[in-house]
Amino acid sequence: MLALALALPAFAQEGALNPAEPQGISVDQIIQRFAAKEKEFKQARDNYTYRQDVKVQTVDGNTVDGEYHQVVEVTFDDKGRRQEHVIFAPQSSLQRVTMTREDVDDIQHRLPFVLTSDEIPEYDIMYVGQQQEDELHCFVFDVAPKRIENNKRYFQGRLWVDDHDFQIVKTHGKTVPDIRKKKNEENLFPAFTTWREQIDGRYWFPTYTKADDDLHFSGGDIHIREIVKYTNYKRFGANVKITYEGQELPKNQGDQQPGQQPPQAQPQKPPKN
Repeated sequence: MLALALALPAFAQEGALNPAEPQGISVDQIIQRFAAKEKEFKQARDNYTYRQDVKVQTVDGNTVDGEYHQVVEVTFDDKGRRQEHVIFAPQSSLQRVTMTREDVDDIQHRLPFVLTSDEIPEYDIMYVGQQQEDELHCFVFDVAPKRIENNKRYFQGRLWVDDHDFQIVKTHGKTVPDIRKKKNEENLFPAFTTWREQIDGRYWFPTYTKADDDLHFSGGDIHIREIVKYTNYKRFGANVKITYEGQELPKNQGDQQPGQQPPQAQPQKPPKN
């Protein structure tokens, strides 16, 4: 579907970027620590149920002239197998763009971007400084794929890593590469920002993604808005092993019963429109 030059927007409650080197810890140590935490987080999120609400709109001036909307419940069956149930999906009214396989895959896997120790070798990672995000003090890194392999997609942009938990708490960037085969086969992708919140007092899970871009197709620009909300995180209470800082979490911690809301902290305040 969706291209534009990557540029960071102005964030609410964001301090000035301080290029000073970290004190008491090296840049490589920070990368190793947050990559290890990301690997734990990725495994943990695969054992949580949640709701994903996706809305993509095309905009002409101030008028929405097309919309794709889908709400999915991510659950498990009685054998512990992960399932996705579409609970709301009105007919798409998008006319100037279409939702492609790459768009759907990006929503699932790259908007809630994870950079684990397994993926680190695929990326160039550059420390750019320290910055306050609401009440969080963060180390800031720019990342880009070292090379683009056929049929693989990557994230390119900026990460904010909390200096206390050493977990990614926000990302801004876009998925790459854009795909341009012919004039009528352009698959372009927007810059986006994803905010995370702390779930069960441990892991920072993605809860809100926003994109608002002009996409430069050969036939003309198209203004796209995209909102993805991830809500109702609940740990699946089966016989699964979830670790935090190398220790297995007790099975009675974080397990949710139907109808219960998990404890959440919201240090960042993305616009909820």
